[in-house]
Amino acid sequence: MSKAPTSEPINTDAVIIGAGPIGLFAVFELGLLDLKAHVIDILPKPGGQCAELYPEKPIYDIPGVPVISGEGLVEKLLQQIKPFSPQFHLGERVESLTRQKDGSFWLATDIGTVIEAKVVVVAAGGGSFESKKPPLADLADYEGKSVFYLVRRIEDFRGKRIVVAGGGDSALDWTLNLAPVAKSLTLLHRRDQFRAAPDSVSKMKALVAEKKIAFELGQLHSLEGEGGKLSRVVARREDKSTFPLEADVLLPFFGLTMRLGPVANWGLKLEDGLIAVDTEKFQSSEPGIFAIGDINTYPGKLKLILSGFHEAALMAQAAAKVVNPDKRIVFQYTTTSTSLHKKLGVS
Repeated sequence: MSKAPTSEPINTDAVIIGAGPIGLFAVFELGLLDLKAHVIDILPKPGGQCAELYPEKPIYDIPGVPVISGEGLVEKLLQQIKPFSPQFHLGERVESLTRQKDGSFWLATDIGTVIEAKVVVVAAGGGSFESKKPPLADLADYEGKSVFYLVRRIEDFRGKRIVVAGGGDSALDWTLNLAPVAKSLTLLHRRDQFRAAPDSVSKMKALVAEKKIAFELGQLHSLEGEGGKLSRVVARREDKSTFPLEADVLLPFFGLTMRLGPVANWGLKLEDGLIAVDTEKFQSSEPGIFAIGDINTYPGKLKLILSGFHEAALMAQAAAKVVNPDKRIVFQYTTTSTSLHKKLGVS
């Protein structure tokens, strides 16, 4: 825990750190129990990693929704929580957390916002994330112009000569999604084995067989171009020989480095860099601080959005008892409860 900030705080029932799908759904579950929430996220808009890293990537395992994009899911969640009027603090990072004598928490952000809440919900995905970068000379000259670590809009890459480097899910997924719009697309990987879904690998190999895309064995060696405008990617084979790949765009997908940031200094029990929680309340080792979604760990944990939704529901029930210890909580179904219908603004 950190030293208490000196400015007067905003008062609320709960603070949610992270505005990704799980954090947004937590607003809904807390709202059903009459708990007001403020949401803090370092990104400039709601959606978290889901909207930032793969806004147009299809998601197939949301119950009752055969397929939806990351951006589409975020839009639906924002619509769902509208009746509860959450307050967002975007583009801000939580810098300190202090427990007060009455058991409440003071949180201060990097721009000076101070919030007092009875419970804290950490829903920050894997923490703050940073793409792993290839060790190439002059890489910084091309970043944001010809070299990109994520795809926000597929249309931005229409008619481009694209080189995708990597062998994981992101590399294969974007190879498949960008192939229809690219002038040419080459997938570059150091070996003919992949750390991706078998179905994606099969589809990629089918496109190669149909000569719609190319696959090359090798690793990134250097970049060629002027003024940040890429003209070719030079790759290196296992025998150290090199070969050129004509390219306007390089997309290196070598994974992400996740960091907990200031959360790591809050005295919470951590396991492999994640917050350890119980499976009844999804509470951390510190009473009143809960962790849901990819940032937590427990026996049998699955890093799925639908698992995070379940965790948010149980967390909210426990959080309500912390916020209003003397209030009896009556479990209600949204399908039949007239009081919940009133809160949601439905007849």
